[in-house]
Amino acid sequence: MHDRIRLGLNVDHVATVRNARGGHAPDPVRAAQMALKAGVDGITAHLREDRRHILDKDVFAIKEVCDTFGRPLNFEMAATEEMVALAVEMKPHAACLVPERREERTTEGGLDVVGQLETVGAAVAKFNALGIRSSLFIATDPAQVRAAALVKAPVIEFHTGALCDSFREQEDVIFNNELSRLQAAVQQAHDLGIEVHAGHGIDFDTVGFIARIPHIRELNIGHFLIGEAIFIGLEASLHRMRDLIDAAHKGVRE
Repeated sequence: MHDRIRLGLNVDHVATVRNARGGHAPDPVRAAQMALKAGVDGITAHLREDRRHILDKDVFAIKEVCDTFGRPLNFEMAATEEMVALAVEMKPHAACLVPERREERTTEGGLDVVGQLETVGAAVAKFNALGIRSSLFIATDPAQVRAAALVKAPVIEFHTGALCDSFREQEDVIFNNELSRLQAAVQQAHDLGIEVHAGHGIDFDTVGFIARIPHIRELNIGHFLIGEAIFIGLEASLHRMRDLIDAAHKGVRE
Protein backbone atom coordinates (compact mmCIF):
# COMPACT_ATOMS: atom_id res chain seq x y z
CA MET A 1 0.00 0.00 0.00
CA HIS A 2 1.36 3.44 -0.94
CA ASP A 3 1.91 5.89 1.89
CA ARG A 4 0.36 9.03 0.45
CA ILE A 5 -2.27 10.10 -2.06
CA ARG A 6 -1.01 12.94 -4.25
CA LEU A 7 -3.06 16.13 -4.49
CA GLY A 8 -3.19 18.02 -7.78
CA LEU A 9 -4.77 21.46 -8.15
CA ASN A 10 -6.69 22.37 -11.29
CA VAL A 11 -6.27 26.11 -11.95
CA ASP A 12 -8.79 26.40 -14.81
CA HIS A 13 -11.28 28.51 -12.90
CA VAL A 14 -8.77 31.14 -11.91
CA ALA A 15 -8.68 31.78 -15.66
CA THR A 16 -12.50 31.65 -15.78
CA VAL A 17 -12.66 34.62 -13.40
CA ARG A 18 -9.97 36.48 -15.34
CA ASN A 19 -11.70 35.95 -18.68
CA ALA A 20 -15.07 37.10 -17.33
CA ARG A 21 -13.64 40.60 -16.99
CA GLY A 22 -10.78 40.50 -19.47
CA GLY A 23 -7.25 41.64 -18.76
CA HIS A 24 -4.64 39.70 -16.82
CA ALA A 25 -6.01 39.22 -13.28
CA PRO A 26 -6.40 36.88 -11.54
CA ASP A 27 -3.49 35.01 -13.10
CA PRO A 28 -3.67 31.18 -13.19
CA VAL A 29 0.13 31.06 -13.47
CA ARG A 30 0.43 32.88 -10.14
CA ALA A 31 -2.10 30.47 -8.64
CA ALA A 32 0.06 27.56 -9.81
CA GLN A 33 3.15 29.14 -8.24
CA MET A 34 1.37 29.72 -4.93
CA ALA A 35 -0.04 26.20 -4.86
CA LEU A 36 3.34 24.62 -5.56
CA LYS A 37 4.94 26.71 -2.83
CA ALA A 38 2.18 25.50 -0.49
CA GLY A 39 3.18 21.91 -1.22
CA VAL A 40 0.64 20.73 -3.78
CA ASP A 41 1.94 17.72 -5.71
CA GLY A 42 1.12 18.93 -9.22
CA ILE A 43 -0.95 21.28 -11.37
CA THR A 44 -3.74 20.40 -13.77
CA ALA A 45 -4.80 22.70 -16.63
CA HIS A 46 -7.43 21.95 -19.28
CA LEU A 47 -6.90 23.77 -22.57
CA ARG A 48 -10.33 23.53 -24.14
CA GLU A 49 -10.84 23.88 -27.88
CA ASP A 50 -12.97 27.01 -27.32
CA ARG A 51 -10.36 28.53 -24.92
CA ARG A 52 -13.10 29.47 -22.47
CA HIS A 53 -10.69 29.59 -19.52
CA ILE A 54 -7.07 28.42 -19.84
CA LEU A 55 -5.30 29.90 -22.88
CA ASP A 56 -2.31 28.58 -24.83
CA LYS A 57 0.02 31.10 -23.22
CA ASP A 58 -1.19 30.03 -19.77
CA VAL A 59 -0.47 26.36 -20.20
CA PHE A 60 3.05 26.93 -21.56
CA ALA A 61 3.80 29.34 -18.68
CA ILE A 62 2.38 26.89 -16.12
CA LYS A 63 4.56 24.15 -17.62
CA GLU A 64 7.64 26.35 -16.98
CA VAL A 65 6.54 26.95 -13.39
CA CYS A 66 6.02 23.22 -12.80
CA ASP A 67 9.45 22.48 -14.28
CA THR A 68 11.02 25.05 -11.95
CA PHE A 69 9.46 23.37 -8.92
CA GLY A 70 10.24 19.90 -10.24
CA ARG A 71 6.58 18.90 -10.13
CA PRO A 72 4.26 17.62 -12.84
CA LEU A 73 1.86 19.39 -15.15
CA ASN A 74 -1.21 17.31 -15.94
CA PHE A 75 -2.39 18.68 -19.30
CA GLU A 76 -6.10 17.94 -19.82
CA MET A 77 -7.14 17.90 -23.45
CA ALA A 78 -9.54 16.54 -26.03
CA ALA A 79 -8.28 13.77 -28.29
CA THR A 80 -8.00 16.02 -31.35
CA GLU A 81 -5.14 16.55 -33.81
CA GLU A 82 -4.69 20.14 -32.61
CA MET A 83 -4.42 19.20 -28.94
CA VAL A 84 -2.21 16.19 -29.56
CA ALA A 85 0.17 18.41 -31.54
CA LEU A 86 0.23 20.97 -28.72
CA ALA A 87 1.00 18.26 -26.17
CA VAL A 88 3.80 16.92 -28.35
CA GLU A 89 5.25 20.44 -28.59
CA MET A 90 4.88 21.20 -24.86
CA LYS A 91 5.83 17.76 -23.51
CA PRO A 92 3.97 17.91 -20.18
CA HIS A 93 4.55 15.26 -17.55
CA ALA A 94 1.07 13.85 -18.25
CA ALA A 95 -1.62 14.28 -20.89
CA CYS A 96 -5.12 13.44 -19.70
CA LEU A 97 -7.63 12.81 -22.48
CA VAL A 98 -11.10 14.06 -21.58
CA PRO A 99 -14.45 14.31 -23.39
CA GLU A 100 -15.36 17.78 -24.55
CA ARG A 101 -18.56 19.37 -25.84
CA ARG A 102 -18.96 23.06 -26.62
CA GLU A 103 -22.36 23.36 -24.90
CA GLU A 104 -21.29 21.85 -21.56
CA ARG A 105 -20.43 24.06 -18.58
CA THR A 106 -17.87 21.56 -17.32
CA THR A 107 -16.71 18.07 -18.25
CA GLU A 108 -19.79 15.85 -18.15
CA GLY A 109 -19.16 12.13 -17.80
CA GLY A 110 -16.17 10.16 -18.93
CA LEU A 111 -14.34 9.67 -22.19
CA ASP A 112 -15.85 6.99 -24.43
CA VAL A 113 -12.72 4.93 -24.97
CA VAL A 114 -14.76 1.98 -26.29
CA GLY A 115 -16.32 4.12 -29.02
CA GLN A 116 -13.09 5.96 -29.89
CA LEU A 117 -10.65 3.10 -29.56
CA GLU A 118 -8.61 3.98 -32.67
CA THR A 119 -8.37 7.72 -31.97
CA VAL A 120 -7.59 7.31 -28.28
CA GLY A 121 -5.20 4.45 -28.94
CA ALA A 122 -3.23 6.51 -31.46
CA ALA A 123 -2.88 9.43 -29.03
CA VAL A 124 -1.83 7.16 -26.16
CA ALA A 125 0.73 5.39 -28.35
CA LYS A 126 2.23 8.73 -29.44
CA PHE A 127 2.43 10.02 -25.88
CA ASN A 128 3.86 6.80 -24.51
CA ALA A 129 6.58 6.86 -27.17
CA LEU A 130 7.54 10.43 -26.20
CA GLY A 131 7.61 9.77 -22.46
CA ILE A 132 4.41 11.74 -21.83
CA ARG A 133 2.31 9.86 -19.29
CA SER A 134 -1.09 9.15 -20.83
CA SER A 135 -4.19 9.35 -18.66
CA LEU A 136 -7.83 8.70 -19.60
CA PHE A 137 -10.67 10.45 -17.76
CA ILE A 138 -13.43 7.83 -17.70
CA ALA A 139 -16.60 6.75 -15.94
CA THR A 140 -16.67 3.83 -13.53
CA ASP A 141 -17.68 1.44 -16.32
CA PRO A 142 -15.96 -1.97 -16.53
CA ALA A 143 -16.00 -1.84 -20.35
CA GLN A 144 -14.21 1.52 -20.36
CA VAL A 145 -11.60 0.23 -17.92
CA ARG A 146 -10.94 -2.78 -20.15
CA ALA A 147 -10.64 -0.48 -23.16
CA ALA A 148 -8.13 1.69 -21.29
CA ALA A 149 -6.03 -1.39 -20.67
CA LEU A 150 -6.38 -2.38 -24.33
CA VAL A 151 -4.90 0.93 -25.55
CA LYS A 152 -2.12 0.60 -22.94
CA ALA A 153 -2.96 3.73 -20.96
CA PRO A 154 -0.75 3.74 -17.85
CA VAL A 155 -3.21 5.89 -15.87
CA ILE A 156 -6.96 6.35 -15.65
CA GLU A 157 -8.81 9.04 -13.72
CA PHE A 158 -12.32 8.25 -12.61
CA HIS A 159 -15.07 10.87 -12.87
CA THR A 160 -16.47 11.28 -9.34
CA GLY A 161 -19.10 13.92 -10.12
CA ALA A 162 -22.19 11.72 -9.72
CA LEU A 163 -20.86 10.31 -6.45
CA CYS A 164 -20.20 13.74 -4.96
CA ASP A 165 -23.45 15.26 -6.26
CA SER A 166 -25.55 12.44 -4.81
CA PHE A 167 -23.93 12.92 -1.39
CA ARG A 168 -24.69 16.66 -1.40
CA GLU A 169 -28.27 16.01 -2.52
CA GLN A 170 -28.67 13.34 0.20
CA GLU A 171 -29.64 10.73 -2.39
CA ASP A 172 -28.45 7.78 -0.33
CA VAL A 173 -29.32 4.98 -2.75
CA ILE A 174 -27.56 6.68 -5.66
CA PHE A 175 -24.60 7.57 -3.46
CA ASN A 176 -24.15 3.99 -2.23
CA ASN A 177 -24.42 2.65 -5.78
CA GLU A 178 -21.90 5.18 -7.09
CA LEU A 179 -19.49 4.43 -4.26
CA SER A 180 -19.73 0.69 -4.93
CA ARG A 181 -19.13 1.29 -8.65
CA LEU A 182 -16.07 3.41 -7.91
CA GLN A 183 -14.63 0.85 -5.49
CA ALA A 184 -15.11 -1.97 -8.01
CA ALA A 185 -13.68 0.08 -10.89
CA VAL A 186 -10.60 1.06 -8.87
CA GLN A 187 -9.94 -2.56 -7.99
CA GLN A 188 -10.46 -3.64 -11.63
CA ALA A 189 -7.98 -1.03 -12.87
CA HIS A 190 -5.45 -1.94 -10.20
CA ASP A 191 -5.72 -5.62 -11.13
CA LEU A 192 -5.01 -4.66 -14.76
CA GLY A 193 -1.86 -2.80 -13.73
CA ILE A 194 -3.25 0.70 -14.32
CA GLU A 195 -2.56 3.56 -11.89
CA VAL A 196 -5.77 5.10 -10.58
CA HIS A 197 -6.58 8.79 -10.07
CA ALA A 198 -9.93 10.44 -9.32
CA GLY A 199 -11.45 13.87 -9.73
CA HIS A 200 -14.52 16.06 -10.32
CA GLY A 201 -16.90 17.48 -7.76
CA ILE A 202 -14.72 16.62 -4.75
CA ASP A 203 -14.98 18.90 -1.72
CA PHE A 204 -14.17 18.78 2.00
CA ASP A 205 -17.28 16.71 2.74
CA THR A 206 -16.75 14.06 0.06
CA VAL A 207 -12.99 13.63 -0.18
CA GLY A 208 -12.86 11.19 2.73
CA PHE A 209 -15.07 8.62 1.02
CA ILE A 210 -12.76 8.60 -1.99
CA ALA A 211 -9.42 8.78 -0.17
CA ARG A 212 -10.37 5.70 1.87
CA ILE A 213 -10.56 3.53 -1.25
CA PRO A 214 -7.42 1.39 -1.62
CA HIS A 215 -5.21 1.86 -4.71
CA ILE A 216 -6.19 5.46 -5.53
CA ARG A 217 -2.91 7.31 -6.04
CA GLU A 218 -3.94 10.86 -6.90
CA LEU A 219 -6.85 13.28 -6.54
CA ASN A 220 -7.18 16.24 -8.90
CA ILE A 221 -9.41 18.97 -7.50
CA GLY A 222 -10.06 22.41 -8.93
CA HIS A 223 -13.35 24.29 -8.83
CA PHE A 224 -14.06 23.72 -5.15
CA LEU A 225 -10.55 24.67 -3.96
CA ILE A 226 -10.44 27.79 -6.11
CA GLY A 227 -13.87 28.78 -4.78
CA GLU A 228 -12.88 28.06 -1.18
CA ALA A 229 -9.76 30.19 -1.66
CA ILE A 230 -12.03 33.23 -1.95
CA PHE A 231 -13.08 32.73 1.66
CA ILE A 232 -10.04 31.27 3.44
CA GLY A 233 -7.16 31.71 0.98
CA LEU A 234 -5.58 29.27 -1.42
CA GLU A 235 -2.88 27.97 0.93
CA ALA A 236 -5.37 27.32 3.73
CA SER A 237 -7.80 25.54 1.43
CA LEU A 238 -5.02 23.31 0.08
CA HIS A 239 -3.70 22.50 3.55
CA ARG A 240 -7.16 21.57 4.82
CA MET A 241 -7.76 19.31 1.82
CA ARG A 242 -4.33 17.74 2.32
CA ASP A 243 -5.13 17.03 5.98
CA LEU A 244 -8.50 15.46 5.14
CA ILE A 245 -6.94 13.23 2.47
CA ASP A 246 -4.18 12.09 4.82
CA ALA A 247 -6.59 11.42 7.69
CA ALA A 248 -8.88 9.31 5.49
CA HIS A 249 -6.02 7.44 3.88
CA LYS A 250 -4.37 6.69 7.21
CA GLY A 251 -7.09 4.13 7.99
CA VAL A 252 -6.43 2.38 4.66
CA ARG A 253 -2.71 2.06 5.42
CA GLU A 254 -3.39 0.74 8.89
